[in-house]
Amino acid sequence: MKRKSLRFYFRIYRKILAQDIKSKMSYRADFIISTIGMIFTNVAGFISFWILFRRFPSINGWSYHEMLFLYGFSLVSLTPVQCLFDNNWSLRQYVYTGDFIKYCFRPINLFFYFQSEVFDIKGLGQFAFGIGTLVYSWNKIGLDFTPLILLKVIVFLITASLIMIALQNAAAATCFWIQNSFYVLDLVYRFRDYAKYPITIFNPVFKFIFTFVIPIAFIAYYPSLVILRPDDIPLLSWLSPLFGLVFFWLSYKFWMHGALKYNGTGS
Repeated sequence: MKRKSLRFYFRIYRKILAQDIKSKMSYRADFIISTIGMIFTNVAGFISFWILFRRFPSINGWSYHEMLFLYGFSLVSLTPVQCLFDNNWSLRQYVYTGDFIKYCFRPINLFFYFQSEVFDIKGLGQFAFGIGTLVYSWNKIGLDFTPLILLKVIVFLITASLIMIALQNAAAATCFWIQNSFYVLDLVYRFRDYAKYPITIFNPVFKFIFTFVIPIAFIAYYPSLVILRPDDIPLLSWLSPLFGLVFFWLSYKFWMHGALKYNGTGS
């Protein structure tokens, strides 16, 4: 089969996205309620930081506004997985019912076809809240802002997004082999809550796990150090773009391996 170009996939995705948004906007009450719920969830996280730092001016050398920066950074970096890869949550059901077989017969990339069917538009509310938190904490910390720093922010936000996408892809793809795979996906999803904290507050065992086993430290901590601590940037921060690309590629290959082995029998 002839390999399709990126331009082809962008054109197809634009059409799929338009149809998906139209279908969601036909239920405006559901969209508004879910978006408000997403915003209130993030506001609750903001308030929890405020309550915590009323008692403790800093945590292991991290100030209130630096922690807010990590929180905002994690929210923005998690937006792509929320908006673009939300269909991973339905993968298990498609596989067990046998309906996943319909994705195997189209002359386009199977991974792209499956993921592009759903765009979770309420994730844009999370993105807006994350940007607002970043800007607020940025000003309070007094960080410089230059075109080079902006480029670094964009690169390392993309890096962080790739890590979370990779974790979710891999966790979702376990459904091709594990019947109760929902618990794997749910566990990975819950671990993302720890991404908004600096890795230095955990004991050595969890530092290792969150860096090399379930690398959530690369969602906010290591990438944000390039901006927050420019005079003392660890090697892992500079390597995080490479890790992001490698982890995403490995998760894609793992996902595709399971999908191509799928025989359509369901459960």
